[in-house]
Amino acid sequence: MKVLFIHQNFPGQFVHLAADLAKQKSHKVVALSIYQNPVPTGVMLRPYSLLRPSAPETHPLLHNQETHILRAEACAAAAFQLKREGFMPDIIIAHPGWGEALFIKDVFPQAKLLIYCEYYYALEGQDVGFDPEIPPLSFDQRCRLRLKNTTNLLSMEIADGAISPTQWQKSTYPAWAQEKITVIHDGIDLARLQHNANAQLTLAPAGQANQISFKPGDEVLTYVSRNLEPVRGFQVFMRTLPEVLRRRPNAHAVVVGGDEVSYSHKAPNGQSWKQHLLAEVGDKLDMQRVHFVGKVPYSAYLDVLNVSRVHAYWTTPFVLSWSLLEAAVSGTPVIASDTAPVREFAERLGIATLPFFDHQLFADSLVEQLQIKREPRKLLNLPEIDLNECLKLQKQWLRSI
Repeated sequence: MKVLFIHQNFPGQFVHLAADLAKQKSHKVVALSIYQNPVPTGVMLRPYSLLRPSAPETHPLLHNQETHILRAEACAAAAFQLKREGFMPDIIIAHPGWGEALFIKDVFPQAKLLIYCEYYYALEGQDVGFDPEIPPLSFDQRCRLRLKNTTNLLSMEIADGAISPTQWQKSTYPAWAQEKITVIHDGIDLARLQHNANAQLTLAPAGQANQISFKPGDEVLTYVSRNLEPVRGFQVFMRTLPEVLRRRPNAHAVVVGGDEVSYSHKAPNGQSWKQHLLAEVGDKLDMQRVHFVGKVPYSAYLDVLNVSRVHAYWTTPFVLSWSLLEAAVSGTPVIASDTAPVREFAERLGIATLPFFDHQLFADSLVEQLQIKREPRKLLNLPEIDLNECLKLQKQWLRSI
C-alpha cells in the first residue's frame, strides 16, 4: 500500500501510525510538510514551500483563508511532482486544519482521502464565552471565527473518511459531518509511563546559586501545558497557588510550559500570561518554591510526572491535552477541571474533577493531596488510548476505507 501523509508540522499526530506503517516493507510511506522535522524511520519526507506571498490587498476577514489556499496550492504542486516521479498513493491521510488537503483530490482523484478532525470552532457553547473575564467577541471577531471553519467544511466534504481522537472532539462537528467520523485515539505508549521510583528532577532556580532536586515522595505540585495561557486555566492555577503554598510550607510547584500563545488571546500590555499573572499574585508567592521550567524534553517531562505528588490540569471546553491522560495513566493523582473534554475520561481514570472557577475548592483539594504520602504507583490500563490497541484499530479503519 502506498500512503501519503500531509501535515504542515509532520509527524504531529501521525507519528505513531506513520512509523508503524513504514516498518512494513509492503508499504511505501511519503509525507508532505512545510517544516522539516525528524521523521520516523522509513518515511520519505518531501518539504514544500509557498509559491507566492500573501497579497496586501486581501480583505482582512480572508487573511486566514488566503493562507490556507496558499498552502493548499503549494502542497498540490509538491504532490504533482510526486505524481511525475511515479508515486500514486492509495490512501492520503491529512490534517486539514491549515488547508493542505483542499486540492489534493484534484491531484490524486483515485486515492482515498482520510482527514484528522481535531476541532470544529463554535461561537458559543465551547471555549468561546466560557470565561467571563474574557471580553465578548466583537462582530469582526465573530465573523473571523465563523470563517475559520471554512477549510474544515470543504475538507470534510471531499473526504472519504475522518477520524477524531475523542468522542468530545467528534461532537464539536455538525451532525452530518459526525457520520463520517470514526473515534480512535492517536495512542499513548503506556510502557513509557511506568513509575520510576528512582527518578530525579534537578532544577537550577533563577537567582539561586545551588541546584534543587526532587524525587518521588517529595511534596511537589505539577502543572503542564504547551504554553501557559487561559485556555488551559493557567490563571486559575496561579491565583490558587499562593494559598496552597501558604498552607503547605514545604511544597514546591513545578510549572511546565512556554510563554507563547497557542490557543488563547494575548495577555494585556504585550506581556506573556506568566508575566501578567506574576504581576497579579507574585508578591504573595515564595518564588524559591515556584519553578517555571519552560518547555522540556519528553524524558524530563516523565521525571516531572514521577516526582509529582499531585498534578493540576485545567482546561476550557477545548481539545484535551495528552498530559492529562499521561499523568492519570501513570498513577499520578490528578485534580482537573469539570469540563466536557475531561469528563469523557475522568471516571475511568480516577481523575478528581472540580468546577473550573472554584479557586477555594481547587486549593483545598490540592492541599489535601499534597499532605498524603503514597506507595509507588501502579500504571493504569485504558485500552482505548493504549498505543498498540490504537494502532490496531487505526489499521483496521484504513483497511475498511
